[in-house]
Amino acid sequence: MNEIFVARKEAETPDANVGLDFPQDPADAVGVATSFWSSVNRRDFLTTGASGFAVSAFTIPVTRWLVTPADESAHHSGGHRVGRADLDELREAADDARRWDSKYGGGNWKAGSVTACLQERAAPLLQGSFSDRVGRELFSVTGELSRLAGWTAFDVGEHHTAQRHFIQALRLARAGGDVQLGCYVLTTMAMQSLLRGFAGEAVDMAQGAFARAKGQAVPRVLAFTKLIEARAHAREGNAKAASGALAASESLLEQARDNSGDEPTWIDFYHHARLSADAAEIFRDLKNPKAALAWNQQAAAMPSGAFTRSVGMRLAIVGTAHLQARDLDHGLALGHRSVDILTRVQSSRALDYVREFNVALTPWRRDPTVRDFIQRTRKELGMAA
Repeated sequence: MNEIFVARKEAETPDANVGLDFPQDPADAVGVATSFWSSVNRRDFLTTGASGFAVSAFTIPVTRWLVTPADESAHHSGGHRVGRADLDELREAADDARRWDSKYGGGNWKAGSVTACLQERAAPLLQGSFSDRVGRELFSVTGELSRLAGWTAFDVGEHHTAQRHFIQALRLARAGGDVQLGCYVLTTMAMQSLLRGFAGEAVDMAQGAFARAKGQAVPRVLAFTKLIEARAHAREGNAKAASGALAASESLLEQARDNSGDEPTWIDFYHHARLSADAAEIFRDLKNPKAALAWNQQAAAMPSGAFTRSVGMRLAIVGTAHLQARDLDHGLALGHRSVDILTRVQSSRALDYVREFNVALTPWRRDPTVRDFIQRTRKELGMAA
């Protein structure tokens, strides 16, 4: 009886490495992805089935994608015949997930619908029958759904889960022969590495994504890789490299304005106003408040109803720049507006920006208005002292 119990327990407990593999064979890749999706929503995955984020886990996936970013064929003979309606359903699910994430953060109640869609809808379709053309579209849209699932997990601080979703998204992009999506996923992986404290590795990934996709990706996609590279350089304190990458991103965006070719819908968020907002963060990280505030003036206002999290984060960033410029009153005013907005969002990533704002308040810790603000973030955002 004890042997039976142990065997059952081992079968029930998720493999600690589930989702980290990047198989060479496309069929094996589907098996790894579907196995991960079936495990990720299980309660024991977060406790016994997975370890924390490890930047080294990206090494093999990144290397294999850089060497071979597209598989030769995507057709498959199986069960259900995959058609256009199936692809449209997955695309609609991805569009819906992007809207909800921007408005409410990764902790919103619909975030779980992305992983449910992967497990219940995408996984069976990947086992179906489809031509090479349909198969490539299927792998691509499923890869984007996996990237979105990773992004929502990343946003709420589930970094080990996010990492696995990103790895599977990169593998599915390769199966679909979608170099542009692979470039975007790899850039997202660089962003996760950057915000987990691995700026040097983030630079390498962003540069690798750009070099591999150059000539195959549209300018707007390439521009985003340069933006994340600039952010990584800024975290390292390399002002020259950060400015160079930012200028390259801006130049590519100028080219995108005149580009008459089709652009993927998942990159439509990146335009000059977004570049300007991120540039403010870059120069905040470089402790150059004058440049940060100048860039912020170029960033168009975003409606908080549609981009709730982004607006709250941006207010915290600009408020921090004002504090760096020794302007406490203006900085605190923006800090309070940031809290007003972020109380409606479930995003641990957004709270990190408020924490950085609080650190910048250190010189004024004895000021009663500062003490009141710190107390407010503890009460309304649940931030530790």
